Formats: sequence, structure tokens, C-alpha cells
Amino acid sequence: MLPPPILYSSRLFENSSALFFHEAGGPPLEALLQILWQHQRLRRTALRTVDGTVLRVLHPGFRNREAGPDFRGAVLKFGDRSPLAGDIEIDRVSEGWKAHGHASNPAFSKVILHVIWEGTGSASTHPTLALHNFLDAPVAELSEWAKSAATLWPEELRGQCCAPLRSLAAGDLNRLLEQAAKARLERKGLEIAMRARAGSWDGVLWEALFRGLGYKKNAWPMQSVAELLPKFELPSDSVLVWQARLLGLSGLLPDELAGQTAQARRYLRQAWDHWWRERDALQNVQLPRSLWTFHGQRPVNHPQRRLALAAHWLASGDLLKKLSVWFKSVDPRERKAALPGGLTAVLQGRPDPYWSRHWTFRSKSFPKPRPLLGVDRASDLAMNAVLPWFWSRARALEKTDEMAKAEALYMAWPKSEDNAVLKLARQRLLGTATDRAFTSAASQQGLLQIVGDFCVQAGSLCVECRFPELARQARAES
Repeated sequence: MLPPPILYSSRLFENSSALFFHEAGGPPLEALLQILWQHQRLRRTALRTVDGTVLRVLHPGFRNREAGPDFRGAVLKFGDRSPLAGDIEIDRVSEGWKAHGHASNPAFSKVILHVIWEGTGSASTHPTLALHNFLDAPVAELSEWAKSAATLWPEELRGQCCAPLRSLAAGDLNRLLEQAAKARLERKGLEIAMRARAGSWDGVLWEALFRGLGYKKNAWPMQSVAELLPKFELPSDSVLVWQARLLGLSGLLPDELAGQTAQARRYLRQAWDHWWRERDALQNVQLPRSLWTFHGQRPVNHPQRRLALAAHWLASGDLLKKLSVWFKSVDPRERKAALPGGLTAVLQGRPDPYWSRHWTFRSKSFPKPRPLLGVDRASDLAMNAVLPWFWSRARALEKTDEMAKAEALYMAWPKSEDNAVLKLARQRLLGTATDRAFTSAASQQGLLQIVGDFCVQAGSLCVECRFPELARQARAES
């Protein structure tokens, strides 16, 4: 019997004219530089401006699709100065600042960093970063990666692929989504491998776990906290010590007791008994509270409570070992509900005297204790951090059996909690908001990959998008 046709592969879009990022003999095109900055494909702990000033990117900002600077709302720290919020402008060469008229354009008045490809100076008067010196992988490798690295583009109109996709039989649609999910797993695994080469396997897993705790709005500050973990030279098995450290380092440990509940005041006094001993040594790298997003968050995702959970991981001293034991013992053929349940048990942490009954320092106490991590968040961590990490490490070590197991778990994982991004993607590609046809987390990941690979590249009008033809081909071959 012939194997089923490959309907989805990263090779399907590698020759698209919209994805060429280089010009012969010159620096990379600005499109690539923007993607590298947006995804922070940099050796972030080694950044220095062209004049030698240490630079920390606390938040890279949000991509600006309209006139003006390339990114808005970035938060940077230059040397020992206080964090600075503003915009980022990216040009291939330093002369682009004057050539494009930025100097006389009021829209660029809030620019705090000029990003260029290479050089030792800038035509602007702003601090300048030359990306060429700080990439976390070779530029050729990053160029290939960038072809599938894109953020979702909110768009309410149905795409041109909607009709052919809706005409597919359920089995063909599921197969297409699964192949897209495998492409997504491979992309995430390659990103992890490149980061690990610039640091360590353990370090990149901690970064991925912390980013997952930050959910969408606090991923960057959470990663910044993870990057600072080596600053704590003294180990501790005390959850309270680690909570004091993480909350203090993040800028989320209140220094005033007024307005707090009685339970919060007791907890804060204990936390400060620990934090004041280390605060002075870490004051220069402490994050500003303004870096964090609190509005529009579900209480369960409040960063204070997420950091309290991370403290349980660090205090245990053996989280990575527990994850390895779980990975070796888990069977992809288990009941689907058992997969996230087993991982949740590893990641959930012990009951916490304060945080099992509170969302924040100002919230009222719960009548009954609640877990610090639910099954839905554990599933997100599995699909975006844990399983891609195991897959990537097995690939690097040439352990094909472990690599196959990680992929099997990834494909068997039950579907995760639905969200607005998936709903929008289903409306645009499938013409429906319901998720009844999605039976696995892999199908959800596959849908996100299709949107990133095609919808974002083609824009809202589906200009020169190849995916509608791919969808029609899938129907013809079924």
C-alpha cells in the first residue's frame, strides 16, 4: 500500500517570492531583521550597543504595521540606567535614518534604539545596536527558520482557502492538520536547539517553561526572569526563599503593607526577611513593575501567582529529573486524559500556605485551596515547551527512539483549552467558530502553523497565497 501523500511540508512555501530575505553582496533585507528582532533571535545576555553600553531587552515591543517606527512599546535598559520605554526603528544600514527622513518625522520622536545590521556608528543620535554581532545562530540558518516564523495576524474575513478546506472529508482535513503540526514541532525543536547551542539545554528549558507561565501578555518579562536565574549563586530548598527571590527580582514584591490583607501582610514580612539580604546585589538587574501586564488577564494567570509556582519548581531542585522520569515512563497509547494528568502532577507543585488560597496580594482568601497549575496550562506547557524540548534534545543526541516518542506524545495529546486566536483561525480558514472537529492538541497546533506560514505572509487579501491550491490538491488526492 502506498503511503498517504504529503499534503503539508515546510518545503511547500520555501520558494515563495515573499520569503526571500537576502540580496547578493549586501546585508539581509529589513524584513529578516524585523523578524529577528521580533522573535529576539539574539544572544540576549551579551547585547551591547555600538559604543559598548550593556543593553538588556526587557520587552522587544509590538510590531507596528502602520507608518512610523517598526516596533512600539519596547522596554530597554542601558547600562546602570533605569529601564526606558519607547519605540524601535530597524534599518539595514545606519544611513537609513536620514535617507528615510526619520530625523524630521515627529512619528519617530519616541525612538530609543536604532537597530542596524552591522557597523560601529549610526547616522542617528540614538543608541544603536548592530545585530550582526549578536545572532544566536548563523544568518543562513536563521533565514531558513524565518520563512515559517511569523505571528498571527488578526483578520475577520474568510480566506480564499475556506471553500476548498470545508469541502475536505474529515479524515483528509485531520491528516493535513497533523502534517502541519509536525512542521510546527520541527520548527520549535530547531529553535530550541539553536538556543541550546548558545547556552545550555537546561537553561533553554527553564526559559521555555517560564515563557509558558507568562501566557501571551507576560512571556517576555517571564523569560527575562528565567535568564537571570544564574544570578542566584546560593541554592535553596525553601519555597518561600525562592518566592521572595522571584517576586523581588521581577519587581512584583510590594514594599508597602498598607491595603494588603492580614494574610498578605504576614506573608510579605516573611518574604522581605529573605529578599533584603540579596536585593542590593541584584538591584541593577531588577525588572520594573511597569514591564508587566495585568489588565485583561484571568486571575489564574496573574504573574505573581505564576512566579510563586515557579518557586516550587526551583526549590525542589529536581524538576528536570522528574520531567525526564515522566517522559521515560509515559506511554503515548494511554488514555488521552492520562497524558496531561500525569504531567500536571509533576508540574503542579505542593499546596502553598498562601498562594493556594490567593490570586494576588490584595485578593480575598478562597474558601477552599486551589492548585497552582491546572490541566489546561500543563497542556500548553507540554505542546510549547516540554515535548519540543525532548524532541529537540533527542534529535541532537541522535536518539531516534526518544525522538519518535516525543512526536507520538505530541500527536496523541488531547486538545487544549480553546482561545480567541484559534477561534479566529477557524472562522477564517474553516468558516466556523466551533472546535468540534478538533480532537487533539496537534490539530490546534497545525491550524496555528498554517496561519503563520500562509495567512500572515499573504495578508488579509490572501495575495498570491499558495494554500488554497494546496487545499484543493488535498481534496483531489483523497
